[in-house]
Amino acid sequence: MVVVSTLGLVAYETNAFEGLELSSVNQRFSVRGTQKPPDDLVVVQIDDVTFGELDLQWPFPRSVHADVLYAVSDDRPKSITYDVQFTEESAPRLVQLATPTTAQILKRTRGQARRLLNDIGEEDDLTLANAIANSNRKTVLSFTETDRGKVNLLDQGAEFLDQVGALAGNGGFPDDSGGIIRRVAYEIDDLKTVPVASAEVVSGKPVDPDDFPEKGAWIDFFGPPGTLKTVSFSDVVQHKLPKGFFKDKLVVIGPSAPSLQDVHPTSTTDDNETMSGAEIQATALDTIRRGLPLRSVPVWVDYLAIVLAGLLTPLLSLRLPALSSFVIALAVAIVYAIAAFVLFGKGLIVALTYPLATFAVSAVGALAVHYVTAAFERERTRDIFARFVPEDVVGEVLKQAGGARLGGVARTATVMFSDLRGFTSFAEPLEPDQVITILNHYLTSMVDNAIDPHGGTLVDYMGDGIMAVFGAPIESPDHADRALAAARAKLEELQRFNDWLHDEMGFDKSFRMGIGLNTGRVTSGNVGSLRRMAYTTIGDTTNTAARLEGMTKGTPYMLFMSDETRAALSHEPDDLVFYDEVEVRGRQQTVKLWSIGQSSPTAKSGASFQSVKREAAISAADGADQPTPAAGSAEPDA
Repeated sequence: MVVVSTLGLVAYETNAFEGLELSSVNQRFSVRGTQKPPDDLVVVQIDDVTFGELDLQWPFPRSVHADVLYAVSDDRPKSITYDVQFTEESAPRLVQLATPTTAQILKRTRGQARRLLNDIGEEDDLTLANAIANSNRKTVLSFTETDRGKVNLLDQGAEFLDQVGALAGNGGFPDDSGGIIRRVAYEIDDLKTVPVASAEVVSGKPVDPDDFPEKGAWIDFFGPPGTLKTVSFSDVVQHKLPKGFFKDKLVVIGPSAPSLQDVHPTSTTDDNETMSGAEIQATALDTIRRGLPLRSVPVWVDYLAIVLAGLLTPLLSLRLPALSSFVIALAVAIVYAIAAFVLFGKGLIVALTYPLATFAVSAVGALAVHYVTAAFERERTRDIFARFVPEDVVGEVLKQAGGARLGGVARTATVMFSDLRGFTSFAEPLEPDQVITILNHYLTSMVDNAIDPHGGTLVDYMGDGIMAVFGAPIESPDHADRALAAARAKLEELQRFNDWLHDEMGFDKSFRMGIGLNTGRVTSGNVGSLRRMAYTTIGDTTNTAARLEGMTKGTPYMLFMSDETRAALSHEPDDLVFYDEVEVRGRQQTVKLWSIGQSSPTAKSGASFQSVKREAAISAADGADQPTPAAGSAEPDA
């Protein structure tokens, strides 16, 4: 999780997702919606209407621009920003327009006019120069070609700009990826930008360069193209606007016709839509005038968001299930995204793409680690549990357990204990390898051919003793029938085992066994530690089953089952016999003991509920009486 956070920080520092992050800013403008622009901000656009009404080709004669400057400045605006570059000297005047005569020009300009007339040979340029001078140092002219901050106005050199009383500004903007304009710089090529110079004219105070980040300050766009108040350039030329229209206004004059190629995509333009350079200049001017209200948060805030995004899901997964952790982290990520949009409305821009990308990688990674770990743990548990139950039951066990760890569950089940009588004394004189061979053959036949085929769960081996349970951990309504069927199979396997012991191992010994069945509620599950665990069933049902197995000693029957087991059978066996009602150590009430004729070749099978008298004890050679096993375990051999 630390690695993911680090990668997020590296991506942030290297602008790996700059395009996406900037696009998210566009989305924030879209969600915020169109804002009402100030009433004192006016854009005079050289639009397609202008070309149609004036019937002129670009570039317009300088006297046309002079007419517009005179008309605007006569209304006493706060500032005039002219976003048209007048670098070269113009050609001779081609079109005669209603412009002031030279005498009128000289009357309207200051004492510099005669000097200007001598310096400028073309009347068009003189007319424009005088119009600029007439604006009383309120005009900012746009330039894109500079020489270490110096500009050339009307091919007269940099000094001429001061002579006409104008200010110069660089008309360019920092371009983000895709050529989209989103920010304004303080200066470009050692020249203050047009919006900065215009803002200084409006306020009469210098703009602080420290307010502008290295990549520029965010332009606070009011909305899509056309949101600002606009008038056509031709309307000004033809004097269609009322007197005083531009009074106390911030006027920006510039091209908007696409043919003039001064249109650009911005934060608030849709695909294939552009905003005129004049409207962008006006918006940037107003943004600076308002003190740059849209700002990025300090870098450390973005750092913190990225780090927390990388740590969130892994930290939650330490306390909560993986899916719950992911859902909560996803909710937090959504809240963060919403907060980013809300903060944008408050003038703050927080990083959005980098924290969300970090969150996505962290969350997916945490889920992947969880499920890979769970898969390994599941396989480990499968290997462990496959020792207890048939292979086809393992998957169902794990499914019911909800994954790799098995918790304790309560079940109504039938517990079986079995023990091979006299095996310990039989094995004492044998070689160890012989003992293991014989014991493994016996246990294999009892488990593989008796317990497993009837859906039993092997709980434990205890020497030659076997503990199994039917109906846990997989619930089965016929667990008593399964247990009895497995007991019958064990009796048959015992005969085969004795035959094998005679025929192949050469021993004359024939073994008997004891089987105890009891039905009731048990608690089953894994016990131990995470490193060493074992499956078991505990409870009074288990203890009683162990006692019943021990009570078969000294009787003609190798199987005893409790009355609870008999009652749980789907039908009573034909060879069912009632043995006796006895006291069982550890229980307050007596227990009715039942058996089947198959378990006693020497006893008579009786009808249901037939009382069978105890017969004489089996000879000592067949197995001496042994103490009752401890609760929950099979008895050791004597």
